[in-house]
Amino acid sequence: MFNRRQIMGASASAAALMVSPAIRAQAAKTGQKVTIGQSVPLSGAADQIGLAYFNGAKICFDALNAANGVAGYKIEVKVLDDGYDPLKAASNAKKLIGEGVDALFGFVGTANCDAAYAVAKPVGTVFFAPFAASDALHNPALANVFHVRPALADEAYKLVQHCATLNQDRIAVFAEDDAMGRAGLAAVNQALVDLKRPPLVATALSPVNSDLVESAVDQLRRAKPQAIILVSLFNSSAAFVRKMRKAGFVGQFLTFSVVGIDPLFSILGKEIGGIVISQVVPSPRNAVMPIIKEYLSVLNQTDQAPSYESVEGYLAARSFAEGVRKSVAAGGRPDRAGLQKAFASMLDYDAGGFRINLKARKYDSVRAIDLVTITPDGKVVR
Repeated sequence: MFNRRQIMGASASAAALMVSPAIRAQAAKTGQKVTIGQSVPLSGAADQIGLAYFNGAKICFDALNAANGVAGYKIEVKVLDDGYDPLKAASNAKKLIGEGVDALFGFVGTANCDAAYAVAKPVGTVFFAPFAASDALHNPALANVFHVRPALADEAYKLVQHCATLNQDRIAVFAEDDAMGRAGLAAVNQALVDLKRPPLVATALSPVNSDLVESAVDQLRRAKPQAIILVSLFNSSAAFVRKMRKAGFVGQFLTFSVVGIDPLFSILGKEIGGIVISQVVPSPRNAVMPIIKEYLSVLNQTDQAPSYESVEGYLAARSFAEGVRKSVAAGGRPDRAGLQKAFASMLDYDAGGFRINLKARKYDSVRAIDLVTITPDGKVVR
């Protein structure tokens, strides 16, 4: 699906982000640009997710740049590989800030985002569209952090709410033993309290990106849950589902969107049938929605395949570009201060039929989350 050696762009034009022709012409004449820094796992445990997210953003920025930029400004992306390592993500953030980027964009992973933001916070660098950030980073009081995706708390609420509609009171959690897994577990526990549901019947942690799930399977099987919520990446999730079913579990599996729906399907194939997966962006196959129609038009100029993670990257790039447009249209510059002011005003941005609030409060974004299943033949069903 993705070629690590050939991270493709696109020459097609995305829909125009319009400002005054005079302002746009002046910016183009002076060759001005906005530089953003991104650190993603292009290798390591989450490489398929990182590559898809990066590629989705890149094809959007490339298309906009090919069409004379945004308000005459070209958007340049400096990307570094962090291998899904928080220490490397922090080091990359420090390097990018030292090189004078106007914003940090699209870091991936709960621990990675926390580590990178710890570097960005003291100097006030804009931290835009982190993927799977901790709920602590979703605090609207953090003036320089802006989110395209809902919080883990929002997804947990939606998943627990779904279980409640099915009268599933005996819920367990399988999570990877890392920052993301623990944050997701905490979010599920809080959602159970907020929805006034019974507490978890069991919890099991397993090594990150590993098929060593036997202990977790034994622990959760004995608890006899009706439903199990997974907070794990695709490799661990696939191993757990297979071995749990082999152990006789016939209940419901539900996962957070961070699982990576496409790589999960690549591993499980027909065995993915019946798993409920949270999704925080529109389906890449929903060509009726204007933003997806635009995305597919740009994507078709590359050798990439559509995916939810790629759509999210594209939406993040389009949202960032809108901030650039707004800051220029207001008579300012898309520097750190101008971007922060513009993003802070984007509380109901219509990105081609998909509405985004960059400063949403807890549970504000639950309405934007879909729960889907994949049929054994690969069809996504809401």
